[in-house]
Amino acid sequence: MTNDTWCKVQGQLVKAIGQNNFKTWIEPLEFVSCDSGIVVFNVPTNFMGNYVSQNFADDILHYINAEGVPAARLDFKLVAASAIKSVANTSQAPAPSTTPKPVVDVSDDIMMESPLQKDFTFDNFVVGKPNELAHAAARRVAEGGHVTFNPLFLYGGVGLGKTHLMHAIAHELKDKRPDLKVLYLSADKFMYRFIQAIRGRKTMDFKSTFRNVDILMIDDVQFIAGKESTQEEFFHTFNALIGANKQIIISGDRAPGEIKDMEERIRSRLQSGLIVDLHPTNFELRLGILQTKAELHADTYPGIEMQDGILEFLAHRISKNVRVLEGALTRLFAFAHLVGREITMDLAQDCLSDILRESDRKVSIDEIQRLVCEHFNIRHSDLIGPRRMRSLARPRQIAMYLAKEMTSRSLPEIGRKFGGRDHTTVMHGVKTIKDLAQTDSGISEDLELLRRTLEA
Repeated sequence: MTNDTWCKVQGQLVKAIGQNNFKTWIEPLEFVSCDSGIVVFNVPTNFMGNYVSQNFADDILHYINAEGVPAARLDFKLVAASAIKSVANTSQAPAPSTTPKPVVDVSDDIMMESPLQKDFTFDNFVVGKPNELAHAAARRVAEGGHVTFNPLFLYGGVGLGKTHLMHAIAHELKDKRPDLKVLYLSADKFMYRFIQAIRGRKTMDFKSTFRNVDILMIDDVQFIAGKESTQEEFFHTFNALIGANKQIIISGDRAPGEIKDMEERIRSRLQSGLIVDLHPTNFELRLGILQTKAELHADTYPGIEMQDGILEFLAHRISKNVRVLEGALTRLFAFAHLVGREITMDLAQDCLSDILRESDRKVSIDEIQRLVCEHFNIRHSDLIGPRRMRSLARPRQIAMYLAKEMTSRSLPEIGRKFGGRDHTTVMHGVKTIKDLAQTDSGISEDLELLRRTLEA
């Protein structure tokens, strides 16, 4: 394999992984040799070698093999940035540039190291009980004035709206408060720019950029967990901004105290503000999201008819990830448009068979009963038995509610699993818990914990 071959492979990688990933992770690699199926690259940091190995090795090997070069694995050797530059200058073929790029374009007060999605605005964010607090808090900080809670920490699972709210805040600030200097980026970008600054001996420029903004927004902060030097810099940046009364907005996939390998001092700082959990969506919220998206798709695909009940069907079957839910609806409209057909239940089931198959609920009533018994420390015989004391009746109703929400079993079937109870008893229990969840935070938290455990 030659440098010319590597240049051809790079051209394919740009298309496969995107310009941003290529610039960040592939361009700094320096091809060294290919022998006995092992392709060797020089890298400026061990972290970069590990990250490329974990995330892009398969793509790199695929395109190398496609060029007729037998390659089985990659090997990365740590070489100082100056040495890599020297090799690049003496190479016969043009080599990737390793010159550090500016951290941000300071000509714009909204400094976007990670691009914003234009449709991730507050107007397009459907609000329901699972996300209403997060939405209200995001709206508040988007006003750009003094906020009593700092930082604002948004967390939740994949596809629940964290990034949507982060982008919405940035869009709002750009429109309403152009006087503020706002920096939005993902945590991996923060980490990489810090590495670039170290390599280019521009750490003071890095510190100046990140510590002289009015609002710092970092998405997916869990990415820096376990990265000691990056956490150190993040800690000092955090302190500097808080000390200057600048707003910090952060998102993560879990609460600060639950992020593994995060330094305790950083956990403490993150917990000092407002922590808001975006709960998994309920049926009503999913249906509202679908109705909103359907209206937008109706403008894009005029004339497409949809039978009643389709949106309700999707909201029931695809319950764990809003992105998957929205993607399913987009696919459905596009397919109906291409084939010139009405969106019927049969069309939906055929078109979305793979998504529906992955989304099928596999939780059993037995699992629900076992978990509820453990959670409330009661015996299974008491859970399904005839005793009606409150300490048993409430867990029993919670288990019935979860069985109705998380399985495809009918009310009579559920009743039989609970000691042969009538379906009207199950119906009453489900309604009781549904109503209590709206007013009793304890019940709501129990349901949330149990649901997450069952879905894990």
